[in-house]
Amino acid sequence: MRLHELVKIKANIKKRLGRGIGSGKGKTAGRGSKGQKARGKIPATFTGGLALYKKLPLMRGKGNPKLSIEPKLLNLSKLNVFKAKAVVDIASLVDAEIISAKEAKRGVKVLSGGEIKNALTVKLPTSASAREKIEKKVER
Repeated sequence: MRLHELVKIKANIKKRLGRGIGSGKGKTAGRGSKGQKARGKIPATFTGGLALYKKLPLMRGKGNPKLSIEPKLLNLSKLNVFKAKAVVDIASLVDAEIISAKEAKRGVKVLSGGEIKNALTVKLPTSASAREKIEKKVER
């Protein structure tokens, strides 16, 4: 048996980098020239972009939660469950289960959607057109 007749045990030979120009992998050792990839270890998935949180606009503080809460909007037609000459306020709306207690904390505003059947005393903020409809019922 001669040396060239031996069975190959290892197919891939380790590249010997940086062993002179004659080796074919000298000087820059197959890394090209200059730049981040030529110098240090970086992940294979690295693309050179910014992190997501740096791309987003800078948001300072947490805002004012009092200003962001809007009142529950209520149409006039929902008030038809009350009897004539009843006083409508937030407490009576919660008792009649028209709004929840959580919504009552935000406040309520009455809009002019639908028609009102009975003359009521409304002690809530209303839109201008809702106020006109309520006053017309009270005058009759």
